[in-house]
Amino acid sequence: MPALHPRPAVRDLELDLDAFEGPFDLLLTLLLKEEIEPREIDVAGIVLAFLEHLADRDEVDLEACGEFLVLISALLELKARALFPEEAAELDELEPEEAAEELARRLAEYRRMKEAAAWLVERLAAESERFFRLGPAPLAPRIERRLADQSASALADALRGLAVPPPNVSLSHMALRFPPVTQFLERFRALLARRRRFDFDTEVAGLSRVEQAVAFLALLELRKSGEIALSQAAPFTPIRVSRADEERIPAWTARSA
Repeated sequence: MPALHPRPAVRDLELDLDAFEGPFDLLLTLLLKEEIEPREIDVAGIVLAFLEHLADRDEVDLEACGEFLVLISALLELKARALFPEEAAELDELEPEEAAEELARRLAEYRRMKEAAAWLVERLAAESERFFRLGPAPLAPRIERRLADQSASALADALRGLAVPPPNVSLSHMALRFPPVTQFLERFRALLARRRRFDFDTEVAGLSRVEQAVAFLALLELRKSGEIALSQAAPFTPIRVSRADEERIPAWTARSA
């Protein structure tokens, strides 16, 4: 930062800021020693204090003004770099031509934002004398809700219909009827009394899936009691049922689905 020993007009400038209170030259010293963050300094307050200091003097010290401008410029640069360290690092990495283009782009963006802010101020001033009220407008048409013509007899019929209990819904078509296992036990025993063996798949063909399942349970009951013998040539092939004394099978495993 330039001017380590400011002129008396600048050195004697007393500051009363939020982050600092004292002479301007002490503030510069603290900034150089990095004991105060530049972002905490109110630059506008320093400028106003310097203008008040010049107003109290009989004549303007141009050299002091120039020196103050240089110091304030340096302080603004330090504050800007502290506020936007990443952007400053990006600008340092750019070439001079690229940095000029980036600066021009930012200036154009700043100009657009400034023009938009000015437009908003103008709109605020133009609309400041207009007020609005909440709720419907007083001249809005009122909608009258009218009921259709009512009939006492029609209302009585409607109430009478509600008083009638609803009919019972039949769920018989959803019920599964399981025939007794004893029915198929007697059927298979009668078959083996007339014949020595029969095919299970042939006997249950045409029955429902529930009846086939009950018939298979009856077959297992007969096998458990030792009344029949079961054989199957291969998995998923027809099951052959025979009398227990006709075919002696050491072990049988039902592997069909």
